[in-house]
Amino acid sequence: MQSKEPNPGHLAIAECEARLHGQGRRVMVITQNIDELHRKAGTKNLLEIHGSLFKTRCTSCGAVAENHKSPICPALSGKGAPEPETQDARIPVEKLPRCEEAGCGGLLRPHVVWFGENLDPVVLEEVDRELALCDLCLVVGTSSVVYPAAMFAPRVAARGVPVAEFNMETTPATTRFRFHFQGPCGTTLPEALARHETEAGS
Repeated sequence: MQSKEPNPGHLAIAECEARLHGQGRRVMVITQNIDELHRKAGTKNLLEIHGSLFKTRCTSCGAVAENHKSPICPALSGKGAPEPETQDARIPVEKLPRCEEAGCGGLLRPHVVWFGENLDPVVLEEVDRELALCDLCLVVGTSSVVYPAAMFAPRVAARGVPVAEFNMETTPATTRFRFHFQGPCGTTLPEALARHETEAGS
């Protein structure tokens, strides 16, 4: 995962954000991805609603910390399970990664939302604020079937805000949106987000 690089779609979003910031406008990227490729591309305003693989969270005190070590502790080296039938690794609990906050020492876990877990309510409150303020919404490369994110763009569209969907195919939500750009996001986004001749500063 650490070797992955942003694609032209990630870069187009980051460039658009920087350009609009220079015009006094604001872009917020809300992503379900946990790969930090938006951050790597240069995006500044980012809400990662499912967390990040490159952060850990303490199961005791809740402290979240950047962690780009691979593996995050020596005992996990070679313990990945590439095949579904692979047996769980047996690792002594004392060798598992621990929180470094003073006086804590709790077990660390990836700072991601596993299947069946609830999203962070603080992050969802931020999402609600952004959705209430936005005057344009882009839906990029999502199936629009994972909740609650599947309802973000339809909520915005319901109050008359233009929504543009970028995807390889139509989704269950496509008919609710004003625009649909079909094709690889790495191709359609750079063209759609490029500076237009009528744009301020052109």
